[in-house]
Amino acid sequence: MIAASWDRLRLFNFGELIRHPGRTIMSTAVMAVSAALLVAVLSISGSVTGSVDRLTKGLAGNAELEITGITDAGFEQNLLPAIAQTPGVQTAVPMLRVSLGGGPDRTLLIGADQNVSALDSDLAGPMAEHTRKLTSTPRGVLVGAATGYQVGDSVPIGGGSATVAAVLDDEATNRLNGGHLIAAPLPLAQFLTDRVGKLDSVQIIARPGTDIAELRTALTTAVDGRAVVAEPSLRTAQAGGAIQIMRYSTLMSSAAALIVAAFLIYNAMSMAVAQRRPMLSLLRAIGGQRGPMVRELLVEAALLGLVGGVIGSAIGVLMGRIAIGRLPAAIVQSVEARTEFLVPNYAVPVAIVACVLATVLAAALAARQVYKVAPVEALAPVEASDAAATGRGLRWAALAGGLALGAGAVALAFTDLGRVSLGAITLSFTATVLLCFAATGPIVRAAAAIARWFGAPGALGATTLERAPRRVWATAMTVMIGVAAVVALGGASSNMVDSATESFQSLGEADLYVSPSPVEQFPTGPALPAELADRVAAVPGVAGVHPAQMAFATLGSGRVMLQGYPPQAEDARLGAVDPAVIDRMARGDGVVITRDVARSLDLAVGDEITMPTPSGERTTTVLQVIPYFTAVSGVVMMSLDQMREWYQRPGETILTIEFAPGADPAAVQAAVRAAVPPEIHVDTGATMLAAISSSVQQGAAMSNMILWIVVLVATVALLNTLMLSVLERRRELGVLRAMGTNRKFLLRSVLAEAAGIGLVGAGIGLVIGVAVQYLGTVAIGHAMTIDIVYSASPLVLVYGVVALGLALLGSIPPAMRAARMPIVAALAVD
Repeated sequence: MIAASWDRLRLFNFGELIRHPGRTIMSTAVMAVSAALLVAVLSISGSVTGSVDRLTKGLAGNAELEITGITDAGFEQNLLPAIAQTPGVQTAVPMLRVSLGGGPDRTLLIGADQNVSALDSDLAGPMAEHTRKLTSTPRGVLVGAATGYQVGDSVPIGGGSATVAAVLDDEATNRLNGGHLIAAPLPLAQFLTDRVGKLDSVQIIARPGTDIAELRTALTTAVDGRAVVAEPSLRTAQAGGAIQIMRYSTLMSSAAALIVAAFLIYNAMSMAVAQRRPMLSLLRAIGGQRGPMVRELLVEAALLGLVGGVIGSAIGVLMGRIAIGRLPAAIVQSVEARTEFLVPNYAVPVAIVACVLATVLAAALAARQVYKVAPVEALAPVEASDAAATGRGLRWAALAGGLALGAGAVALAFTDLGRVSLGAITLSFTATVLLCFAATGPIVRAAAAIARWFGAPGALGATTLERAPRRVWATAMTVMIGVAAVVALGGASSNMVDSATESFQSLGEADLYVSPSPVEQFPTGPALPAELADRVAAVPGVAGVHPAQMAFATLGSGRVMLQGYPPQAEDARLGAVDPAVIDRMARGDGVVITRDVARSLDLAVGDEITMPTPSGERTTTVLQVIPYFTAVSGVVMMSLDQMREWYQRPGETILTIEFAPGADPAAVQAAVRAAVPPEIHVDTGATMLAAISSSVQQGAAMSNMILWIVVLVATVALLNTLMLSVLERRRELGVLRAMGTNRKFLLRSVLAEAAGIGLVGAGIGLVIGVAVQYLGTVAIGHAMTIDIVYSASPLVLVYGVVALGLALLGSIPPAMRAARMPIVAALAVD
């Protein structure tokens, strides 16, 4: 039996794939596109979290817990004795972790003492191996191979320098920040970075048999709120939050591509079944059973999905590698580790399984159309038979399901559930497909009516459409999803970018910014030189200098951005805060938080919030909850003096400069530039605003690119459907040609079919796209914690027309084939 099944597969299924290379290549290509998109998206998010996880494991080794600083200021080293003496602690390994430089030169400095040898980590071995070199070399450090330093080289660190005692080989440092690493004795690292008496991390090795939960509680008591006690994996979880929004938006676009590809496979399998109808009817007549035929067709479809998934996965890896180097600087900056390209173990299997499932499900629907008819009926065009009719019960079920999902999408979009609200977009598209399935009859009649606008050729095309309702519906849905996805997701993304840019307009009102970080990054440090503010204030033409400080900090199980300002009502940076609240902030009465922080901690105005700080836990009042664009993390605003005291971060990380009335902007900027050190950045408010807007647009660009790929897939779907129509009617077209019908008539007939399907699909897509864009705008507003203004731009029509135009291009090859079909060959069809 197995041999017989294999022979049938080889002769009737695989053989057909080889005999029809065009259809096989098209079907494989669209599944490859879907797989490539999925792998690329999963690789991008996996690279960010995977890089952090790799570094965390490479440093933590066998440590069960880690005590980390609340901000990059770390915590006092005098906590170490209490930590080490906590019952259940076998070894406490202190570390200093400082990021040096930026961009491609970003390097991680690790300072550790002799206890590091207790860790079964990638760092412990090299430091133990080169202990003698480290101690015998003045200010000796170990460097990773990727740094480019050689033994004996001088390495600038902070305000001083160190000497390379040894270079770690590639294998030893591959998992440690990609080799961009400097390892030093703890006292030396503290001295060079001017952080004597400070630690960033303590790795905890527990005694055998210790209850980790109880140990964590005891350590939390020991640090008294001045540090965070958690598993080392907390860093990975926080890194995942930094890229979550980008992952969600691109995954939704990739899912749309996969759905469109499934519709295309349905049409391709319908084409295969139509071409093999004489052979299948003969097999049924001589006793062939439906079951084996269906299974063999599903195996054929699965093979297409498998091959497409494998090819697409390889392409997706290349796409992900290119995209990872173009991540917004703010996302890269928000995680400690260098973002290296890593393909998660699950990415390729998920993409391949998704493609195989999509092809099998689509082929099952196509197979059902043929194998439910009797052998004699199979000799007739299948769509003309009763097998093409959809049961009334199924239509009513689709209608009920569509209405229920539509209502659920509206409720989910308008309920502030944060990023979960984004699920409303997927529910909306699913509801639309179900409702359109229930309305298959009206959709087919509308397509036929449009085709009849083209006169006698259109009447022939309309008749063909009415004979193939399911195929017309599937292709119309393909066009609809392509148009709706571009209109809805592209429009919502555009609204988000516009609203986010508008929310930062006040930043552009400043004349100059002085910061140690480029404008593409958050000004989280290091702190500016102590007397720089006074020096800049003395520059002629400067009317005012307003300091501020920003830092990432751990709050609850996530990260927030701390922002400290000297509260003043006229400060444009506090534009979203009520003037009365600014006065209370100035008095130190409380803090202002963004919506996502309020949601995650279940807080409201007037509630008390307890914040861990290096100076101990601080409890204060929530003065206001504000909308604020927080794609990377939530925000907590407070008085600058309060932030300096609580978080032990003296100074400021950014200066806002106001010019005197009548001053020459170019001259004042040049004077400020000359007054600050060369490594400090001086940028205008317009430059700052443009950089922030560019980062937001960069994050949305990948999703928009995927949407246009969806439209191209829809183009192939329409081509496939019309080609099927031509192949099914070869005898009919041959008779018409024999009766004197000219080639131009047949060409116009096929084009009329395309116009009918395309216009109906695009029309539904425009209406649904505008509606889903509104829901998407509301849902994205909840996810981004910002008030996004819905705007149905006239470009929506342009998107729709362009998408429709691309889809209609798919009608040209089958129309040309119909017009050029030889009369004798067409009449000879069995």
